[in-house]
Amino acid sequence: MTECCQQTFGFQALGSRRVEADFSGGHLSSDGGVLLLREADRHLSLCDKLARCFSDNRHQRFVEHSLPVMIRQRVLGLALGYEDLNDHEHLRTDPLLAAACENPDLLGETRRHEQDRGKALAGKSTLNRLELGSVAKSSGKYRKIKANADSIRNLLLEEGIKAIPRKSRLIVLDFDATDDPIHGNQEGRFFHGYYRNYCYLPLYCFCGDIPLCAELRTSDRDGSQGTLEALQRIIPAIRKRLGDEVKIIIRGDSGFCRDELMTWIEEQVGVHYVFGLARNKRLETLLQPTFQALHASHAAAGEAARSEGREEPHAARAFSEFQYQTQKSWSRARRVIGKAEILGEKENPRFIVTDLTGNEEWAAGLPSLTTAKALYEKFYCARGDMENRIKEQQLDLFADRTSTAPMASNQLRLWFSTFAYLLVARLRGIALQGSVLAKATAGTIRLRLFKVAAMVVVSVRRVHVRMASAFPMQEVFRSACERLRT
Repeated sequence: MTECCQQTFGFQALGSRRVEADFSGGHLSSDGGVLLLREADRHLSLCDKLARCFSDNRHQRFVEHSLPVMIRQRVLGLALGYEDLNDHEHLRTDPLLAAACENPDLLGETRRHEQDRGKALAGKSTLNRLELGSVAKSSGKYRKIKANADSIRNLLLEEGIKAIPRKSRLIVLDFDATDDPIHGNQEGRFFHGYYRNYCYLPLYCFCGDIPLCAELRTSDRDGSQGTLEALQRIIPAIRKRLGDEVKIIIRGDSGFCRDELMTWIEEQVGVHYVFGLARNKRLETLLQPTFQALHASHAAAGEAARSEGREEPHAARAFSEFQYQTQKSWSRARRVIGKAEILGEKENPRFIVTDLTGNEEWAAGLPSLTTAKALYEKFYCARGDMENRIKEQQLDLFADRTSTAPMASNQLRLWFSTFAYLLVARLRGIALQGSVLAKATAGTIRLRLFKVAAMVVVSVRRVHVRMASAFPMQEVFRSACERLRT
């Protein structure tokens, strides 16, 4: 029988020229920028260290995909925007990704089985067994590879602290919890009244744009639960690397304003906190004199503006501070800063609590810590940047892709995403400083720097990657490559 197979696709003509296309381009990749991720990973040895946090009990005689190669495939895949294991059914044929994963058989020519020839990397089923190995109730075939959760936590903390400059004299640790919606019958499924959804409630800790902690938790708990245990690991690790002289400030919203946590921090030398404080009638009463004075000054400013024909001011704010203690939950009185704000016709009171007095000698050169106004506006409000980092990790690095049934494998997915974020963040800090991408998000870096067409030519002596001549970020790419290699 004669085979009728269309080899060429015709399109509308361009002037007098025919426009045709086919699939004879050879080994092409749309992820030429993965070479930068490979250099960053080799510089940091991040995936190799992560692989050592796993135990591999497979019979090595029959192993075609080593554990470090699979870890790199998973982490680099997330950094390149491939969130699902199903994506790797197609990625396993990409020779450039195979090179980035340090797989010497780039074209899959030495695979044992005929149906696997041409597929250098692991498929979805193999990677799925990697994730399910951490589940205690999984069957024997899924228990060959097992993750050591404590080792992964310690590695994330160790690598994160390494990214903090050694000359730092003030470290700000931002804690926050967020919702991770789930859409199935995953283990640990609970309904959260605030988020109005079934979700997990992961706890994050960032130092600037560097993640130090990412713990997946069920949502049937207080949002601050686990923070004290995290601090008891993080602070000694910071002291060990940066010394006892470094000052540490813990920052969080009102969900972390808990007496046990604040009392423990107050007992530590060189450790302080600034937390949001939920408003109540007692606090609003204490702030009322400030509001009265603010209303008077606001009315006077409005009258002056009207008399001069200018636009009346829409908002006004003033700050006050006082000692405050709850009736039952707090063990002592603490310094509270209140913001009295008028927005149009409405009052908008807000409060924070801190153990900083404003008279610390070490804070003399830090204007954001000296006055009540600066402490609220310049320091506390800056925690919003940490929320952007969480969004970046969840939206750009798919930390919310926790769709497996067991919670242990979902925790492992969260860690894979966190290490992918850490790799991109270190690449940004090491190789992209001074460029137009120095402050870009992970998604922007991926779109503008990683997604570049490349032709891969594999020979005995070399792997030649020919990237698109029209790539607009050539200078940034070249500069990043030079910095990583030096």
